[in-house]
Amino acid sequence: MSSDMLPLLTKALGETVYMVAVSMAIATILGVPLGVLLHTTGKGQILESLVLNRCIGAVVNAVRSIPFIILMVAIIPLTRLLVGSAIGTTAAMVPLVIASVPFIGRQVETSLKEVPYGIVEAALSMGATPVQIIWRVLLPEAMPSIIAQLTTVIIALVGESAMAGAIGGGGLGDLAIRYGYQRFRPDVMLATVVILIVLVQLVQFAGNTLARHLNKK
Repeated sequence: MSSDMLPLLTKALGETVYMVAVSMAIATILGVPLGVLLHTTGKGQILESLVLNRCIGAVVNAVRSIPFIILMVAIIPLTRLLVGSAIGTTAAMVPLVIASVPFIGRQVETSLKEVPYGIVEAALSMGATPVQIIWRVLLPEAMPSIIAQLTTVIIALVGESAMAGAIGGGGLGDLAIRYGYQRFRPDVMLATVVILIVLVQLVQFAGNTLARHLNKK
């Protein structure tokens, strides 16, 4: 691979990290409360509301059922409205966030379901409010599992950020398409694949390490 590609690879990697980091931060802020709401409004839970739970669940399932490449194209008007453009790294973060929020919500819901209900009952018997139970019981007890689930979401975001290159989203996917595919540069294609593999391995290692550190069992 020629030396002139190294700056392009470095820039593309930076764009990918930027897309994934910012999208994950925003999606986590929105997705974790969504997951808490999905769990706590379920049958027999502390904020039981089956109608609300089913309505939220239906919306979450609907968004999750849309393939990412279709979602990116379908919300182009919304992306233009929010960031002023449908092309570029910042624009790509809009569909990344929308796709990740329901995914995180379901993952967090799954983690919270693993918390023994006996612990919640003990907190209720001591007069704890639902908010106190969420902050002091459910989230701390489920945190190792939540971290592991969020790691899975980050890895999915890395793959989706590469897919965003198909519509000019920037990053490693855009570089692979413009140079590796359209200009018949297999060396560039190979380099982007290797970088993505290394990035995923680093994310998985960091997530596993943090989850083990938080696991007090």
